[in-house]
Amino acid sequence: MTTLLHDLLRKDCSESPHKVSFNIREHNISYKMSEQLFEYIKSMDPQLQRPVVIVAIGTDRSTGDSLGPLVGSLLTEKQALIPEVDILGTLDNPVHAVNLADHAKSIFHKHINPIVIAVDASLGKSQNVGNINLGIGPLKPGAGVNKDLPSIGHIHFIGIVNVGGYLEYLVLQNTRLSLVMKLAKSISEALYKTSRKLHLEKLKAPSH
Repeated sequence: MTTLLHDLLRKDCSESPHKVSFNIREHNISYKMSEQLFEYIKSMDPQLQRPVVIVAIGTDRSTGDSLGPLVGSLLTEKQALIPEVDILGTLDNPVHAVNLADHAKSIFHKHINPIVIAVDASLGKSQNVGNINLGIGPLKPGAGVNKDLPSIGHIHFIGIVNVGGYLEYLVLQNTRLSLVMKLAKSISEALYKTSRKLHLEKLKAPSH
């Protein structure tokens, strides 16, 4: 990653990123995550003028690693209702290890001072499987499977899809699709609710 790109990604992030964890079984989880996400965005952009880019990372070739593309695909189905939001990473056109760096660079060529929201799957402790971590700061894709990929995001969603620590690739490939779908639906709904709220807030803003 270039120094410029790193600085752009880090510009709005605190040294100790704030993080909130939610569990997939929580009541109204999408609403709770949406409220927290909107608060994060508002803290970075009080006037709500910066473009929002969602980068959903992963591949459709591995069940556990398909969380990001599923989120992106679910969101693109509602793209007409959230026109200002740019969505990268779907089942048809995934953002993965091979093209992540190129996509990261293209974001800052296409958008001026965007807020990047990154989504990715991760492995974790058994008691954390089914959790969604929402926080300020970039995520490091591929860290759980020893891939050296660029960090990305001013805000991140991380879904814990399975237990890590041993044979990570095999674990990801044998992760239950049922859990991944539940996580994807919750995250995509939270992103959609937040995006709609941003859209409506901008419509209410006085024009100059």
